[in-house]
Amino acid sequence: MTAPNSEMTFRESVDMMFERAAAYIDMPPGLKYKIQVCNSVYTIRFGVKLRGYMHTFVGYRAVHSEHVEPVKGGIRYSTAVNQDEVEALAALMTYKCAVVDVPFGGSKGGLCINPADWEEHELERITRRFTYELSKRDLIHPSQNVPAPDMGTGEREMAWMADEYRRLHTTEIDSRACVTGKPLNAGGIAGRVEATGRGVQYGLQSFFAYDEDVKSANLEGSLEGKRIIVQGLGNVGYHAAKFLSGEDGSLITGVIERDGAILNPKGINIEALKEHMNHTGGVKDFPGATFVQDGRLVLEEDCDILIPAAMEGVINSKNAQNIKARLIIEAANGPVTANADGILRKKGVFIIPDLYANAGGVTVSYFEWVKNLSHIKFGHMQRRKEEARNRALIAELEQTLGISLTDHFKREFSEGADELALVRSGLFDTMQSSYDKMREVWRAPQGIDDLRTAGFYVAIKSIAEGYRSMGL
Repeated sequence: MTAPNSEMTFRESVDMMFERAAAYIDMPPGLKYKIQVCNSVYTIRFGVKLRGYMHTFVGYRAVHSEHVEPVKGGIRYSTAVNQDEVEALAALMTYKCAVVDVPFGGSKGGLCINPADWEEHELERITRRFTYELSKRDLIHPSQNVPAPDMGTGEREMAWMADEYRRLHTTEIDSRACVTGKPLNAGGIAGRVEATGRGVQYGLQSFFAYDEDVKSANLEGSLEGKRIIVQGLGNVGYHAAKFLSGEDGSLITGVIERDGAILNPKGINIEALKEHMNHTGGVKDFPGATFVQDGRLVLEEDCDILIPAAMEGVINSKNAQNIKARLIIEAANGPVTANADGILRKKGVFIIPDLYANAGGVTVSYFEWVKNLSHIKFGHMQRRKEEARNRALIAELEQTLGISLTDHFKREFSEGADELALVRSGLFDTMQSSYDKMREVWRAPQGIDDLRTAGFYVAIKSIAEGYRSMGL
């Protein structure tokens, strides 16, 4: 048990948020417990001979809920990986999939390793052996358990895993669907790399579509000109910042990274910063910005929107009272602890929760999984037909009305949707409709006064109905 006033662990935070939402749902205690607990957790220890020595690695794969199969969830490579963390992340995946109506159960995995300690060829051998160990237990399988990238992993690792699974299962025609987040040439899908960051953008756009909701965060107007601080410029933070500044006109006034943080009230050029980081390894010495050695302090800088996009627990009971952002959107998993959540809500800070805000990744992973099972690229069958039909319509309009439409309009209107356009369209629709479902609960006169509890409510109701349909 957590001592009074002490910081809750990530798993305790998830459980507490579950309990808070479940209190509004009439269901038997046994069903409630079944939804909450992790179905199974596997600890895997395996050896790989490297550099003349046998090295033993410890990995985990947690399966939270199988009310829908396959189960879905990333694999992270980090020395901080432990059983409690993967159980909490697996539970969050279950709720996340349910709230955005993606037909997966929740799972999560990890390997206790620092990828930077190993050469690429060594990391490949470790990953392939880990895949073998998972495969023996059906913890990687197109119809049972489908991993994806997470912290410390990416397209490269997913390609290795998919290839190793194919070697182990030579007659499995759907072997590419055993993981998502693969490179395009290995069965991936356009838009997967950007998906979580793009989902953050679409989540904010959905929120800002309602003036009443914007006022709840003590803000007004649109995303244009809003001052944003991003914590973590990895894949998620980079794409969120890039799209919000480049397409919505927001100002990225602060970026927090491992070596410190930078501030510029006039806005930071994200592409230039990313290039600087690729060359130097950090944000220090980026021209035209003020460097702050202790990056954690920048979480407390004045801004309109704060985007924590890295690790869990960065906003906690120690710094929550000092947060000046009006709106926090959780691009990472669990960046705000349960303790901090209560403090922030009392202060009037509005939070768009992680189980919704960073669901873009699993949504597009679902699209990739469907693509792999169908063995055909999205848009392949209809794109040219759409273009021919649209060109015919333009020609008919110009002839009938006796006008000449602009080249820009004709080009934009006649172009058929390719895979990237279809993925983005599907993701936007998912984020918008999911926000509306949460909002409906939040705005209903039943006592739920925050979006996080509303999100958990939507998810738990959906999962409960799934179990009831199974006869449980």
